[in-house]
Amino acid sequence: MAYEEIKEQICDICHKMWQLGWVAANDGNVTVKLDDGTFLATPTGISKSFITPEKLVRINAQGEILEANEGYRPSSEIKMHLRCYADREDVGAVLHAHPPTATGFAVAHVPLDRYDMIETVVALGSIPITPYGTPSTYEVPEAIAPYIQEHDAVLLENHGALTVGSNLVEAYYKMETLELFAKINLNAYLLGGPKEISRENIDKLINLRSYYGVKGRHPGYKHYQKD
Repeated sequence: MAYEEIKEQICDICHKMWQLGWVAANDGNVTVKLDDGTFLATPTGISKSFITPEKLVRINAQGEILEANEGYRPSSEIKMHLRCYADREDVGAVLHAHPPTATGFAVAHVPLDRYDMIETVVALGSIPITPYGTPSTYEVPEAIAPYIQEHDAVLLENHGALTVGSNLVEAYYKMETLELFAKINLNAYLLGGPKEISRENIDKLINLRSYYGVKGRHPGYKHYQKD
């Protein structure tokens, strides 16, 4: 995809995030890895509803600005994004947002580690909550590091959610899946509690990932086991 097309795609995703209510005010951030090893990032202090291509900034792997209009700089949360890229060569995009239902689970310290919905078992597997980290510090990347090796979606304790993908659309789809899964589980709890899929059927679903061409990491069944 051409450089300008990537910029347009980032803006489109940002606008979708705002329209869906995943972010408010200056919340959330998006990054994409470019072919030359540099990154495009959303700027700090701007609503995702107002993002336009010329407002995006290009940075290197150390977070240093390579290209930006005057007054624009990346979010201090860029440390979290860069840790994902450093630890996962397969990651081409990172998306951070505060989808209300999934973030509600993060605030309540209730992980979405249940295998109770077919599509989520295939796409994401269990979704853990990473330990608390003070925003803008290295506490957050350190907190997510043990989890990002096996998970493409995590909840950030008392903070929000993070998804990664080989490209931006993939990372966006995973955030959509995460939020819908959270909504369904919340409804299931109101109806007496989610009913989990059997071990045999979980294994079948995980094996279908290659058939459906699902990319990324998956924790498998081991994180599901509670005994």
